[in-house]
Amino acid sequence: MLNQTTSDALFTQAKDLIPGGVNSPVRAFRSVGGTPVFMQSAAGAWLTDVDGNRYVDFINSWGPMILGHAPAVVLDAVRAALPHSLSFGAPTRRESELAQLITEMVPSIEKVRLVNSGTEACMSAIRVARGYTGRSKILKFEGCYHGHADAFLIAAGSGALTLGTPDSAGVTAGVAQDTLTVPYNDLPALQAAVAANPSQIAAIILEPVVGNMGLVVPQEGYLQALRALCTEHGIVLIFDEVMTGFRLAPGGAQELFGIVPDMTTLGKIIGGGLPVGAYGGRADIMNQVAPVGKVYQAGTLSGNPLATAAGLAQLRHLQQHPELYAQLDATTAHLADGSRQIAQELGLNYTVNRVGSMFSLFFTAAPVNNLEDAKQCDLPAFGRYFHAMLERGIYLAPSQFEALFISTAITDELVDKYLTACRESLVEAHRAE
Repeated sequence: MLNQTTSDALFTQAKDLIPGGVNSPVRAFRSVGGTPVFMQSAAGAWLTDVDGNRYVDFINSWGPMILGHAPAVVLDAVRAALPHSLSFGAPTRRESELAQLITEMVPSIEKVRLVNSGTEACMSAIRVARGYTGRSKILKFEGCYHGHADAFLIAAGSGALTLGTPDSAGVTAGVAQDTLTVPYNDLPALQAAVAANPSQIAAIILEPVVGNMGLVVPQEGYLQALRALCTEHGIVLIFDEVMTGFRLAPGGAQELFGIVPDMTTLGKIIGGGLPVGAYGGRADIMNQVAPVGKVYQAGTLSGNPLATAAGLAQLRHLQQHPELYAQLDATTAHLADGSRQIAQELGLNYTVNRVGSMFSLFFTAAPVNNLEDAKQCDLPAFGRYFHAMLERGIYLAPSQFEALFISTAITDELVDKYLTACRESLVEAHRAE
């Protein structure tokens, strides 16, 4: 058994000070049971907790640590920026440099505004879409998570789904009535919702590859049909690439699938691990944003000098080394295919979904194409599996409804360690039934 004495004590203390003892719900381990692990440090592929236990990290801060933890190229950039102060609340050169790099790498973005989180980016994008179109309603997909702004906490995924409360208290009926929801990958349902709300939908927002009900892949032709539908009805198509941006390809999922949305939201990875977000798109849409246009959005820490230094270093490295994407793809394919084969050999036939360097092992034999499919998973078995993997030094997302993210620091040796632990943990998880 892992020694978690210090983690246990810190969690007990935190529960008296912080709601649930955590600052983001999924960290509380509610869906898997047990006490959250409190981390102390990280380097490369490895996390070290406050009790000295080491784990191979397959979350990577929910995506942004694509080069592994504490890569020299990012740390050096932050060290160089650090002596010049932590915040100015005034324009800096690096904001424009980062904006230039983003517009070069992401096909849909002609202009971009930096913010502080993915939630801010998505919240701002729908406000701009409403200002641009003069319409009120938005459409999202069941199980897609776009942050915790009121308009998105309707059939949300991720932590809301894990807690079993996909609709949050505090979201008013007025807000909820302007948010339409349909199942992901269900084109007839999407077409029906658009037809039932003629000239009322300002934007359709989605994760082009879903990471917040586990990894769910768009079916063949789905994104293309969505793009055509939005064009036909004058609806702003927003790709939430907070998870997929710069991870699935240099230009994100939109480059991978060859679809150009009208707007894109970004986060996590463009700060190299520091708090950051961004939203951008066609110039005519982005010119609605103040001070040029009448859609207001602001933030003192937007374009923070440390975040832009880290983000520039990481994105430039990815741009200059496109071969890293082939490495990530091969590593993740080995992990996903190996997990699937192990499950089959054990008679489990569990579903494994993968796109690029993201994947999920679903504890169900049925295909997972939407939220209802994901909900069929054997959650108690997943909880036992999670703890068995943790005991073997493998740190997974503490929820069946989260994707795993692979970094370039995962070596062939660590792939083998994962797969060995996977086999042993699946056996242990089902022996306990």
